[in-house]
Amino acid sequence: MVYGVLRLINFAHGDLLMVSAYIAFFGIIMFHLPWIAAFIISIILTGCLGILIDRGAYKPLRNSPRISALITAIGVSFLLENLGIVLIGGRPKSFYAPGFLDGLLTVMKVQIPFLSICVFIVTAICLLGVMLVVRRSRVGMAMRALSRDVETVRLMGIDADRVISFTFCLGSSLAAVGGILWCIKYPALEPFMGVIPGLKAFIAAVLGGIGSVPGAALGGLILGLAEILIVAVTPEWSGYRDAIAFVILILILLTRPTGIMGEELPD
Repeated sequence: MVYGVLRLINFAHGDLLMVSAYIAFFGIIMFHLPWIAAFIISIILTGCLGILIDRGAYKPLRNSPRISALITAIGVSFLLENLGIVLIGGRPKSFYAPGFLDGLLTVMKVQIPFLSICVFIVTAICLLGVMLVVRRSRVGMAMRALSRDVETVRLMGIDADRVISFTFCLGSSLAAVGGILWCIKYPALEPFMGVIPGLKAFIAAVLGGIGSVPGAALGGLILGLAEILIVAVTPEWSGYRDAIAFVILILILLTRPTGIMGEELPD
């Protein structure tokens, strides 16, 4: 969504995943909040952080060359990571996982973890919600218009900065959902935990068609299946699991730069 509206790759997206996980962690450990309350507060606060990042780092560069905004995005990513090290420390912390997610569902002698089912359901709900916002709401219409021509949208009386801030808020909230699910699956919190998920999210977006919401979801599904199946078929390649994602990125850029569902957009 952010790229579709601003033509900006938000490299801080993976670090927002990390921030959301720490907010939920401290909400449970220090303030003794119920896990559902801690997760909801984490999503809300991470969305607010996305707005602050947009207003403080990206808004002053709206009319600057795109390379300036790109460098700023990388700087914001480094800032969040190093703030995490200074304020919290680099020692990994164990994340809390709700007990009901530890069970297994047996279907025709195939055991499926409840967590995997939960991830699929939550992802489907989030994807449906985003598609409804983008396709059926007035702010979604404004987002699609901004992706085509910012100046024309401003001339029509639409507050472009407010729409962009909403886009960052929504994207950051989704990053928070992903961060919580990631930490439940891999319960080790540390300031650089968002780097690899952030890069893989970028690869999934390029694979599916960067700027396309359903394309990003499809790209993530294909990327996940590719990693799992290659490791399952050839276990000796398990050490190269992360490298597979970057090989896919190189191949898609060489053969179809717009991605599976992407389209050529005007400059």
